[in-house]
Amino acid sequence: MLGSITILFAVTFFSGGLVYLMPNWKGENFNLTLIFAGSYLFGITIIHILPELFSYRASNEFIGGMILAGFFLQLILEYFTAGVEHGHVHKHNQKHSLVSSVSLMVALCFHAFLEGTLLAHPITLHEHHPSASLLLGITVHKIPVSFALMSVLTCHYSSKVKPIIFLIIFSLASPLGLIISESLSKANIISENVFLILFAIVSGSFLKISTTIFFESAPEHKSNLNKIIVSIAAALLALLADNMF
Repeated sequence: MLGSITILFAVTFFSGGLVYLMPNWKGENFNLTLIFAGSYLFGITIIHILPELFSYRASNEFIGGMILAGFFLQLILEYFTAGVEHGHVHKHNQKHSLVSSVSLMVALCFHAFLEGTLLAHPITLHEHHPSASLLLGITVHKIPVSFALMSVLTCHYSSKVKPIIFLIIFSLASPLGLIISESLSKANIISENVFLILFAIVSGSFLKISTTIFFESAPEHKSNLNKIIVSIAAALLALLADNMF
C-alpha cells in the first residue's frame, strides 16, 4: 500500500508542478495526453472494473443503478469543477472567485478521495484481479487533471505559494481515500456491500469523465489520425496491463 500511496502523491504533485516549468506548453500535446488518459480510463473501466462488479453476488439492477448514480454524481461535481477532471485548462485571462476556487478544490478532492477507495483490497471484490492496472489508470488520469487544476489556480492567485498548498491538499486526497478505506476494510468497519457501492459509483464517474474527453476532443464529431492512434494505443495498453498485472 505504501508504494501506491507514494505513486499517487508523487504523480499528482509533480504533474501539477509542471505548470511552473512549462509556461509555453503546447495545447495540442496536452490534448493528446488527455485523450490517452481518457482512453485508458475508459478501457480499464470496461475491461476490469465492470466485469468485477457484475461478477459479484448482488443483482445486476442494483449494480447498474449505482453505476448510473456515479455517472450523474460526476455530472453534479462538474458543475463546481468546470470540467477540470477532463482537462479543461483555463487561460490566464480567466478569473475565478475565492468561492469558486474553494468549491473547485472540495469537489475535486471528493472525486480524488473516491478514486483512492477503488484501490482498497476487500478480498471478495478483488479475488479475480489485483489493482495494479487500476493504479496505473488512476495515475495516468491524474496527469492532465493536475495540470488543468494548476492552470486554474495560477490564474486566480498571484502568489505561487497558495496554488502549491492547494496542490499538496489535492495530491493527498487519493492516498487518504486508499488509507482510510483499506483501514476500515481490515477492521471490518465497512461491509463488502458498501465497497461494492463505492466501486460502482467510481466506475460510473470514470465512464462520465472518459466519454466526455472523447466528445470534447472531437468537436463537430471530427477527429484526426493522431487522436485515433493515441486512443487505440491507450485502450490496448489497458488490455495489456490488466492481463499482465
